[in-house]
Amino acid sequence: MALEPDTLLHKRYRIVEILGQGGMGSVYRAVDENLGVPVAVKENSFTTEEYERQFRLEAVILASLRHNNMPRVSDHFSLDDQGQYLVMDFIDGEDLRQRMERTGLISEEEAIHIGAAMCDALFYLHTRKPSIIHRDIKPGNVKITSDGQIYLVDFGLAKVVQGSQVTTTGARAMTPGYSPPEQYGTGRTDARSDIYSLGSTLYAALSGVIPEDGLARAMDNMQLTSLRKRNASISRRLANTIEKAMAVDPSDRFQDADQLKKALLGSASRTQQKSSSYTVTPPPPDFADFVAGKQNTGPVPASDKPAFDEEKPFVSPRKRRLEENKRRRQRNVFAFFVLLIAGIAGILFFAPNIVPAQVRQMIPFLPLMTATSTPTQKPTEIFTPTQVNTKTVPTVTKAPTNTKIPASATATITSATETLQAQASATLAPTESSVAWTGGGTGQIAFASNRTNIPQIYLSDVTELAGDNAIQLTDITNGACQPDWSPDGMKIVFISPCLGTDEIYFNASLYIMNADGSDIHQVTDGLGGDFDPAWSPDGTRIAFTSLRDKHMEIYILNVADNNLLRLTNTTQDIEPRQPAWSPDNSQIVYAVKRGGVYQVWLMNSSGENQEQITRNGSELLDYLPTWSPDGSTIIFNQRKPNVRPYLKMLSASDRTNQQGELLPIEVFQIEDVDYSPDGLLFVYEGQEQSDNKDILYIPVTGGQKVRLTSLPALDYDPAWRPASVAP
Repeated sequence: MALEPDTLLHKRYRIVEILGQGGMGSVYRAVDENLGVPVAVKENSFTTEEYERQFRLEAVILASLRHNNMPRVSDHFSLDDQGQYLVMDFIDGEDLRQRMERTGLISEEEAIHIGAAMCDALFYLHTRKPSIIHRDIKPGNVKITSDGQIYLVDFGLAKVVQGSQVTTTGARAMTPGYSPPEQYGTGRTDARSDIYSLGSTLYAALSGVIPEDGLARAMDNMQLTSLRKRNASISRRLANTIEKAMAVDPSDRFQDADQLKKALLGSASRTQQKSSSYTVTPPPPDFADFVAGKQNTGPVPASDKPAFDEEKPFVSPRKRRLEENKRRRQRNVFAFFVLLIAGIAGILFFAPNIVPAQVRQMIPFLPLMTATSTPTQKPTEIFTPTQVNTKTVPTVTKAPTNTKIPASATATITSATETLQAQASATLAPTESSVAWTGGGTGQIAFASNRTNIPQIYLSDVTELAGDNAIQLTDITNGACQPDWSPDGMKIVFISPCLGTDEIYFNASLYIMNADGSDIHQVTDGLGGDFDPAWSPDGTRIAFTSLRDKHMEIYILNVADNNLLRLTNTTQDIEPRQPAWSPDNSQIVYAVKRGGVYQVWLMNSSGENQEQITRNGSELLDYLPTWSPDGSTIIFNQRKPNVRPYLKMLSASDRTNQQGELLPIEVFQIEDVDYSPDGLLFVYEGQEQSDNKDILYIPVTGGQKVRLTSLPALDYDPAWRPASVAP
């Protein structure tokens, strides 16, 4: 629990205000009442005996640090059952994040000065005996004072390396986009980890976009977008320097901070300041008023507000104004057409005789009566599905390479083709007299897209390129993604915050809305993060992945009363996720991450009889499983490092083949598939050679694909709307 203002901490430090808060503690501005000076107090909420011992040891080391670009640690103490505290100089001014929000992108020269100052501070930390790793470098921890001096702040997560022993004064910081891949899980971090984070910070400051997450890049789920593609005015030498600092493999980065500093200074000849004298333009005198104005713009719902500012993409003030003006114009145009259509419809209904009889016969919904008659109300369309969408929504996107599917795998294509053809033949064949749909159910697909910079949920008809003009269903400040339909096709469950295609969605919650985007309401508390929602075929429950146990577990939400039931109970080394229901509601197939490798598992919908059903070794990842509409097979994605993902299938009942059969889908990349309700088509995330990620669909037996979206945006998480059979 955060400390209240005016709290006297340790009989000395009077709390003034909270500066930042996250899952590992808070940072406060306080006054040292003994000396009458402002200080910053960093709180870490870890109270174990072993942690307290480590904290005392490392706090002494941090207190000995003296550098022009770092605040001085002046005190440290622990409070029983409350946490540990570091007291350091309070650096007044603005942080880099605030500067970006106030002015837009920083200049190339400012980026070089900031980078050089940070390199000086890091080189000092890394060359101490013992070495100290900061581990949480991001725009919010780079401070600029009223005289333009640059400081690296917040040592509450620093790591002290003593020989082969590693201890930390806090839990690992994992800020998506800024943390290197080795900082996730149990990987070993060193000085090169800070170099990665500094490179990511400079990338964000120069582009206005948080770079692709390091862990996702390490898993080959996405690639780093070139800095010059984000901001063409950046010099090639500076862009190459920053991108080298952000290399996935630590051995490919600069090996120490001094190397990075020299490369930064060498990228612009006009930067000739002496070491330790790098400055930038100071914030204006009215900066405090700017911050206060931001803080008083109105309350932000707790469910929409991330723990740290760095977890949401930066949008410049000018761009925000342009986007708001665009949305306002769209709302006005939409309202005008709604009123116009409503007026025309009212005239046609209540005064149909003004329409010529020949024209009236061509409009089927007009009442066959005089203008004074009472019109017959049009019946409401009701969707009653007979086949259920049981898709589980993924959290990752995969960057393709030119590596082809192994030739040895093609031997299984024939048998897989025969199985799919048999399934398609056994599926109810749509006819004009018996069903209201053909070749893909209702012909609507929900998906996520960042075409407005922050991901939102869209709804598109199933015609070629219809997704480029899709209806935007959500407009949530912190983004939305991972849509999944209720079995009646009338509601959508999704997650927010969602600021990109992350592997893990920290602090996300589940939300439900109507199919038209109305009545959005939060249904889980998002403790740690709730994601991967999958609606049960009977419509009563939603399975999802949650981090409320500090690692991934699968839970079930009862839709009627929002009660939760945990289905899995594993360790931190075995993490289940991506649940998908069988069509008969009796089983759940899911992925398990164990030792960095994904496998497909199966259990009863009550959580019993958990068993592994794919065994492809440590070189292959099996993930994103889903069921065929008839429940006979399980489809899943498979890939290995540097190979684009492809599809495989398993029998839902026969356990003899645990490798799966390769599906004959001849496309460059296919991932995150969802069946059409009639079982004849796959909708999927696809990428053709150098194209961006789009939504496409294709017959389950292979054939001609149809592109649903083509905009230069990331379109992902497709979910086919369940269909209804006509009476």
